[in-house]
Amino acid sequence: MFDIHTFLRDLNLIRATNPLVLNITNYVVANTTANALLSIGASPIMSYSKEETEELVALSNALVINLGTLNTQDIEVMTAAWRAADKKGIPVILDPVGAGASRLRTDTPLSMLSRYRPAVIRGNASEIMTLAGEAGEAKGVDSTRPTESAVIGAKALAQVHNCVVCASGIEDIVTDGTTVYRVNGGHDLMPRVTGLGCTATAVCAAFTAVNKNPLMAVVHGMAAMSMAGKIAGDKADGPGTLQLHLLDAFHSMDKADVERLYLVTKL
Repeated sequence: MFDIHTFLRDLNLIRATNPLVLNITNYVVANTTANALLSIGASPIMSYSKEETEELVALSNALVINLGTLNTQDIEVMTAAWRAADKKGIPVILDPVGAGASRLRTDTPLSMLSRYRPAVIRGNASEIMTLAGEAGEAKGVDSTRPTESAVIGAKALAQVHNCVVCASGIEDIVTDGTTVYRVNGGHDLMPRVTGLGCTATAVCAAFTAVNKNPLMAVVHGMAAMSMAGKIAGDKADGPGTLQLHLLDAFHSMDKADVERLYLVTKL
């Protein structure tokens, strides 16, 4: 059941238990995503070293693999970490940043998905459609397709990999291949700040760390991102101050905010 009570339960669990989220993420967003995780109550750790991945995975409650700044060394680290996460049984959240924009950004997630099972794949509509074998029409790392156009592809991708898929945009679509939820909210300024999609992935990882139902966890993670974005956007003077207010919104989000802004519907 998706309602404010289950959302608040998960949010309070994150704040009470401070789950450790290991991030093998891109250099552009590492600081932003680490601060977002801290603000919501989780504990981030960032790594780019293959030599330490098995040790860090053993300590972690969730693993984020973000493909935003790909190179050969990072791909090796990601592969080693995912293999270790599979052995430990911790959820892996894959963010295929820029899939469809280049052969490397497309082939890498497809290769990983052929060997390992994610708990969650979260990307924009173009990225999700690319991985599903549809024409995503990526523009760099940005989407050129509306989220609703990715619903069929998202469901198919979820079914193939037995996971939850989230296609994010003006509205977010979350599906396990059968059930589809839509998360509304956010703010018009959010696309003007780099890395907020990557931030959403990290936040979803925090919720996945405390909720063993990945569909529910991702709905809650995207709802948290949407609500925090709305709170921050209403206070911000522009993209720069949006980032500041976003961290504050994660930190201070309470029952009154959730009752006012939680916008989740089943399709």
